Amino acid sequence: MSLTQTVTTNWFFACKTSDVPANGGVCVKYKDEQIALFYFARRDEWYATQNLCPHRRQMALSRGMTGTIQDEPKVACPFHKKTFSLADGRCLSDEAECSLTVYPVKIIDDLVYIGVEVVK
Repeated sequence: MSLTQTVTTNWFFACKTSDVPANGGVCVKYKDEQIALFYFARRDEWYATQNLCPHRRQMALSRGMTGTIQDEPKVACPFHKKTFSLADGRCLSDEAECSLTVYPVKIIDDLVYIGVEVVK
């Protein structure tokens, strides 16, 4: 990034809150990207990450198993069981060299918005 470039967050409408299962996830398309969106009903928290599992390069994280490890929200890939923090994307399994891109989420009037950084 050059000195004249700035980074801003572009918020896009992802879905209605009712479109996401409690304590589960869905896949949302943004341009050419697939984003996994998760709702932790028991904590009333929303998270978004890349849908691509960095371990085996499969678009599957939105179908992963959610839960917590020492109060840290996490998702496990449904195929390989690698676990990732939903808060910051770091791998919580033994292969720490892979991590996820995470995105901010906000709810306005039961509509879910995901923030994507844009370099201008």
